[in-house]
Amino acid sequence: MTMAPEKLPVTAAPPAPALVVGRYTRRAGYLVRRPAGAPSWLLLWTDGGAGRVRQGGADLTVRAGDLAVLGAGTGQEYRVAPGADRWCFWWVHFQPRPAWESWLRPYRRGTGCYLVPAVPAEVRPHLGGALRRLHADARWSGDGAPPPAVAANRRTAPAVAAALPGAHELALGGVERVLLLAARETAGGGGADPRVRRAEALIAADPAAPHSVASLAAAVSLSPSRFAHLFARQTGVTPMRALREARLRHAARLLRTTGLDVARTAAASGFASPFHFSRVFRARYGVSPARFRDGG
Repeated sequence: MTMAPEKLPVTAAPPAPALVVGRYTRRAGYLVRRPAGAPSWLLLWTDGGAGRVRQGGADLTVRAGDLAVLGAGTGQEYRVAPGADRWCFWWVHFQPRPAWESWLRPYRRGTGCYLVPAVPAEVRPHLGGALRRLHADARWSGDGAPPPAVAANRRTAPAVAAALPGAHELALGGVERVLLLAARETAGGGGADPRVRRAEALIAADPAAPHSVASLAAAVSLSPSRFAHLFARQTGVTPMRALREARLRHAARLLRTTGLDVARTAAASGFASPFHFSRVFRARYGVSPARFRDGG
């Protein structure tokens, strides 16, 4: 008897600030279902068997050599693919750096859903090595060298959360390496209008600056209306939404890596009001800025 979708169990996701990584080999019947999505992004690298991934209107079958990336806040479901006896995959929950979404944009398959299919065979061992190194870096204590990576032939790797700021940054660098290896044709910005790339670079370089649609449009020699339309068409979000996300990511980094209090973090990230900052930060990350700073 088939269970109605609304009666299937809902799987909890790690809290938004966390970077969590692991490798699974799962058999038929395995299912993760999050109708409200996850508060973090999720990378899924398949190196054996097959999985089925659904998000934002996309329904994908992923096989060895496929990299799927799921954005935050959109309902998602993934499982062992029908007819497959297993699915072997690395997974990473993370918060993206500003440039990453533009690298993935040409691979968009649905709302917040990206697929880099059939990564070349000669690249796959390097990508697997990057994920094993990422898993080791997430376990770094901050003393000496990070621990050794798990063996390449190991079929499972226990979930590890990067608990310390240094380990988190090292592991996040590993995510960037994976994306660079997989999306190598677009990581330099190919496929996007250079004016949009320029505006994104201005936002990423100084998210706290008093950017506006008018100022960004002037910087790329477009009218505000034409710029706003082009930016939204190519990125899927408005310029001001992109700016707010960049400011929130910047604030998250400050909270984790500096001693600034919440009010100073808000000001340093371009938010005029600490109250407004706290409200949008909680909505984005699921915890208050103070709790995020303390590792909650």
